[in-house]
Formats: sequence, structure tokens, C-alpha cells
Amino acid sequence: MSDEQHDELIQTLHECMTACNHCFDACLKEDDIKMMAECMRLDRECADVCNYLEQALLRNSPFITELAAVCVKICEACGNECKKHDHDHCQKCADSCFKCAEACKSIA
Repeated sequence: MSDEQHDELIQTLHECMTACNHCFDACLKEDDIKMMAECMRLDRECADVCNYLEQALLRNSPFITELAAVCVKICEACGNECKKHDHDHCQKCADSCFKCAEACKSIA
């Protein structure tokens, strides 16, 4: 992977983590918080795995391929859950998750 591709993936991971954290925070403020429980759970999972993969890339971990495969799975799950909700923050999060999943597939 070239440095430029590496930098692009790190940026995409960071953007996804940020979108998931924003979605999580916004979901906490929704009227029917119980309905948002799975969305919030997956937001946390996705933000954490994106952050971890970003750090792994920066330190040139030998487990990048495996971590990227897990990141794809979690990003897709989070994106699919967020897509179910009509809230703008969920839709933006879903888009970011799907973009990140696609980017991670290139190294998984």
C-alpha cells in the first residue's frame, strides 16, 4: 500500500469514527431512545474499531489485514442499522460507514 493510499484510508477511518461518535451522541437526544439502542451500540463498536485500525496502520501492525476484515464487517453492520432510521445523523453515519467498509476491503 502506498503512503498516499495509506493516508486516504486513515482519513476515511477517522471520518467514520467521527460520524459514529456524532450519531451516538445525537441518538442519545432522540425521543425514543430505546428504539435507538442497537444503533448506538453499533455506533460505539464501529467508532472503536475504526480508531483501532487507524492506530494499527500508523504503527504498521502485522495484523492490519485481519483488523481491516473485522472493520468491514462492523462498518457494514453499523451502516445497515443506521440506514433504518430517518434521522439525518443516522443517514450521514450510514454513508460514512459504507464508504469506510469499501476502503477497508482494499486491504482486507
